[in-house]
Amino acid sequence: MNSTYQKLLLLVALFACVSTANAQLPNEKFGKPSNMEWDFVGWGNAVNADAIILCKTMKATYQLSDQLSNFNSSNSEIGYDNLGDFGKNDIDDSNILVKYEFRLRTKILKPEGARHANIDITYYQKDDMTNADELTDLKIRVFTKNEKGKVEKRNVNTSAFVKERVDANYMVMHVVVPDVEAGSIIEYQYNITSPRPAFLYDWVFQESIPTVRSKCDIEIPAFLQFRMNAPINKLIKSSVEAGHLAYDTNRQDMKKGKTCVTNHYKIVGDYILPEDEEIAVFTSQITTPPVTPPASLPKGSTHLRVK
Repeated sequence: MNSTYQKLLLLVALFACVSTANAQLPNEKFGKPSNMEWDFVGWGNAVNADAIILCKTMKATYQLSDQLSNFNSSNSEIGYDNLGDFGKNDIDDSNILVKYEFRLRTKILKPEGARHANIDITYYQKDDMTNADELTDLKIRVFTKNEKGKVEKRNVNTSAFVKERVDANYMVMHVVVPDVEAGSIIEYQYNITSPRPAFLYDWVFQESIPTVRSKCDIEIPAFLQFRMNAPINKLIKSSVEAGHLAYDTNRQDMKKGKTCVTNHYKIVGDYILPEDEEIAVFTSQITTPPVTPPASLPKGSTHLRVK
């Protein structure tokens, strides 16, 4: 009887631990790891890992800059009511940029996990430099706690960054982070500016080490039609809603507000283990022809669907 009661208590305690772990999420704002992240040591099989990814995010949005020759100057805003008229416009996609913000925070749990402090950043850059993506604002910080429990922060010198061409189209930035120990938290942040509006980077949710939170946030002008494929995984939630995006520069052919209807995607995965059966990857592909306006779009809906 006592043995059965003890087993029940143990099961209740285990369920409570799992529930508590899943209720905890890292701080998505970078620059200051939360108390939860300092204390967090994993969940389930993740407690045996030598390092974990606390948070990784990608935010992508479009910078619109005089990319239309508008034959109907009365259209001050590209909205649901005049998307049908949008077909009267010429689209020059060479003046549309995609702006990416990437963030990654990793915690080292064991000394042998220090190797996970090093990362490789792959980005598009043809060897002839045509339509090259630009990697900028790469910053890396290492947070540690001293003997008194005070958080100490240091920046990684850019001398640790090494570029390598892997083929005719792609470059890799190798980043080696020195002097990392068990308990260290490493933050990476960098931006990519791409002149290729018909292309979006894939997003991999599943890594070689456990991931607490993985999120991609993408806002796309409605005149760009993508087929968006989110991974079918119970740990990953996806949503899409209509939004608006302001133009970056003044438009001489528009008299009023300069905004564009968008489709805003948010896809979030929490508590993903490396051994999960399905490799979770978010992909997108522009429809043919590459840039084409939709014929019509009912108010309050989007023509893109997350599958």
